[in-house]
Amino acid sequence: MAAPTGAALIAKALQELGVKVIFGLVGIPVVQIAEEAIALGIRFIAFRNEQAASYAATAYGYLTGGPGVCLVVGGPGVLHAMAGIGNASANAFPLLLLAGSSETHLVTKGAFQEMDAISLLTPHVKIAIRPSLDSIPQSITTAYRTAWYGRRGPSFVDLPADVIQGEGEENSTQVVPLPPKAASDPAKIQLISTLIKSAKAPLVIVGKGAAYAQAESAVRKLIDQTGIPFLPTPMGKGVLPDSHPSNTASARSTALKGADVVLVLSARLNWILHYGEDPKWSPAAKIIQVDISAEELGRNNGDASLGVIGDINVVATQLLSSLSGWKYNTASPFIKDLKASEANNEATALKAAKVDKIPMTYARVFSIIKETLHKLSPPEDGGVVYVSEGANTMDISRSIFPVHHPRLRLDAGTHATMGVGLGYAIAAHCAYNLPSPEAKSGPNTADKKIVCLEGDSAFGFSLAEVETMARYGMDILIFVINNSGVYHGDSEDADAWLAKQKQTIAGSGSGGLRSSSLGWEVGYEKIAEMCGGKGYLVRTPEELARATEEGFKAGVPVVVNVIIESGKAQKLEFAWQNTTKKSRRKDAKL
Repeated sequence: MAAPTGAALIAKALQELGVKVIFGLVGIPVVQIAEEAIALGIRFIAFRNEQAASYAATAYGYLTGGPGVCLVVGGPGVLHAMAGIGNASANAFPLLLLAGSSETHLVTKGAFQEMDAISLLTPHVKIAIRPSLDSIPQSITTAYRTAWYGRRGPSFVDLPADVIQGEGEENSTQVVPLPPKAASDPAKIQLISTLIKSAKAPLVIVGKGAAYAQAESAVRKLIDQTGIPFLPTPMGKGVLPDSHPSNTASARSTALKGADVVLVLSARLNWILHYGEDPKWSPAAKIIQVDISAEELGRNNGDASLGVIGDINVVATQLLSSLSGWKYNTASPFIKDLKASEANNEATALKAAKVDKIPMTYARVFSIIKETLHKLSPPEDGGVVYVSEGANTMDISRSIFPVHHPRLRLDAGTHATMGVGLGYAIAAHCAYNLPSPEAKSGPNTADKKIVCLEGDSAFGFSLAEVETMARYGMDILIFVINNSGVYHGDSEDADAWLAKQKQTIAGSGSGGLRSSSLGWEVGYEKIAEMCGGKGYLVRTPEELARATEEGFKAGVPVVVNVIIESGKAQKLEFAWQNTTKKSRRKDAKL
């Protein structure tokens, strides 16, 4: 019997680690690894670009709880996949990146796609390894475990062609158990409990780390027992249902400004939470951070002396016990302020959703999509996964589509990365809808419908992956919110846009297209049609409702190209940067 090749040993090591799906793009020499993995029953999802594949692997890691695996060629393949490394590091998603490289004896000779990927990636990953034939199982196991344990992040294994193509001895791979869970010092838990009980305006912030840790049961018990108001971060939505009476998402600004003691569960005090600083937060607020990473404690305005290092499941359970018998006064002035703010913001959002004009507005579009989807799949069932990206599309939609279960909402995340959407959607389909799915959320055990809400700029980063969806029979429903620009368009009609285009081509310094301009009403729906899916171009509420229902049931990838108002007169800015009353409209949830 012939000795196994390095490619076979690599595939076997991944199989023994429990890897079920690999995302990537093959070429010489890593194609041999992909074929050996397929022969062992591992699914290989072949992308059109390494960037999208690496994003998919990071999202798969988040959804399933274990490292997502990405396989790419060396040199330029690694450069493209570095996007996923940055995404995994910024969001603390577990990722194992495997990449080919030139033969070891050809290093420094200008070999095919030669690049010192170990030196390049070492500063950006938790560990970077180049194994020999004899150490393949050990090296891959070490990288896998390192990505998974502690603060999750990316690991890298460099695989030279002679290692992949050589012959070695078969060795079993060491089993990697679930990461150990740390508890907090009981004295610290008691100190925090005493502080919470003394608070006049306590608040719990639920981060995406709680969703990743599958801590929904412990966190829900903590909130139900204590009655403390909570605020979910964008991807923390669903750890507790958006419909929960203690949810303050509709009064986000009031909650942050009014809270005097804030328990931050697996969220970072970064730009998403305004750094925990005045003027968005009360300067007198006591901030208690619970995180798996000690480096996060005390960051920005956090109080390191109150910080807790530990697993969110364990620490939440400790707090639940310590706060037993105590419940926050729901008739407090803080609660009254929150309810008043909620009522005002929700009324404003409801009014915006009813604005009936052509071209449609963001709020009107999302309201129609939401109403139609809810008839097809009630949110309580947890049958829809939302993926959103694009500055305005993501910012506005996050408050409109309710999520009742965890890990059913994916967005641009900590790095605000545009281009993740289609890769994330493919990852979600694989995590929830393949046989024996590795991810679970909500009571609905049937396949989940993956719904993408894409700005036209964001969609352009990875639109070729619609073909990937079609090739693997993924019936993903994609809405492209088309205003012909980044943030906003700059023309009222086609004639105005063409006039500006002529000015730009002629080299005029003014009066031409802005740097944020895109093509006028580009026919994005045709991309789905080219690949065997279905496309819809919609301009009216009736057309949108019909396309949403038909697209939901289509059984193939669907792109709904939604033409909305260009927003020509608006400034180029993020809504979260705006500190005026106008920006607080985004607090409201419908």
